[in-house]
Amino acid sequence: MSLLLDTHVVLWWLGRDPELSEEARNTIASDPQVFVSAATAWEMAIKQNSGKLRAPADLEDQLARHGFAHLPITLAHALMAGSLPRHHNDPFDRMLVAQAAIEGLTVVTRDSRIPRYGVATLPA
Repeated sequence: MSLLLDTHVVLWWLGRDPELSEEARNTIASDPQVFVSAATAWEMAIKQNSGKLRAPADLEDQLARHGFAHLPITLAHALMAGSLPRHHNDPFDRMLVAQAAIEGLTVVTRDSRIPRYGVATLPA
């Protein structure tokens, strides 16, 4: 299984937050392919700039240290995200759904709306 981490999961993982379930933590630690979307970094940067979030200043380095791969946003991802039904209004989460669907990834999330899109999920 290849994983795509939702933004809150990335933050919990990097902060070693006990909020992350043991199952999710163990799966992330043992999975050889864990992806973090460019949309997640974009969301973090926007929220950090607005004062709504404290995120690591060295995010790229921390992701590399944990062996997480970057998942760029492609034209196909953007087109699908824009055409998804409105189960979710958050454009960042809609992008993650599109990326998971196109790339065959399992989204690690606590967001109860994401499974409504029919993508594989792992509860965080």
